Amino acid sequence: MRKHIRKYLPDPEKIRENRWLSIFGDALTHPRLWHLNRHSAAGAVAVGLFCGLIPGPFQVLGAALACIALRVNLPLALFSTFYTNPLTIVPLYFVAFGLGELVLGGSGGEFVAPPEWGEQSLAAWGQQLLDWMGGLGKPLFVGLVLLATLLSLTGYLAVRAAWRWYLVRAWQRRGARR
Repeated sequence: MRKHIRKYLPDPEKIRENRWLSIFGDALTHPRLWHLNRHSAAGAVAVGLFCGLIPGPFQVLGAALACIALRVNLPLALFSTFYTNPLTIVPLYFVAFGLGELVLGGSGGEFVAPPEWGEQSLAAWGQQLLDWMGGLGKPLFVGLVLLATLLSLTGYLAVRAAWRWYLVRAWQRRGARR
């Protein structure tokens, strides 16, 4: 499995020569960023799941910076951020808002619908929209951090358990062949 995945990983020398990535120097060519073992895989999935809830296009950047700091597998972490997409981001943010309301002791996770445009001007509607988003701020922020932490911990433990299960099965098969 690891040999199959390695075929698709870029060569560190090509990364070093890339003019867009050369600003990072040797940080992106550290061997632990490209090595795949149970520690780096579990850490990478945890980083990807945590950074997947970062708003907007900053998910991949956040995951890359966390991988450099924590020295976990970079490609797997970047891939793991893609569990959030246009279909999943709204339900995840609803769950995060509910968790934030629960933790902060709010009104029990009651989500207020965004303002409708109607007959008002774009500026008036934009102001109402900003006010609506400001009202969601604290519960949504706390909920996002809590949900990201829960998802990353669950992903870390799941990868560790799956890797262990795979190893035990391989040992059993090897023992049965003898």
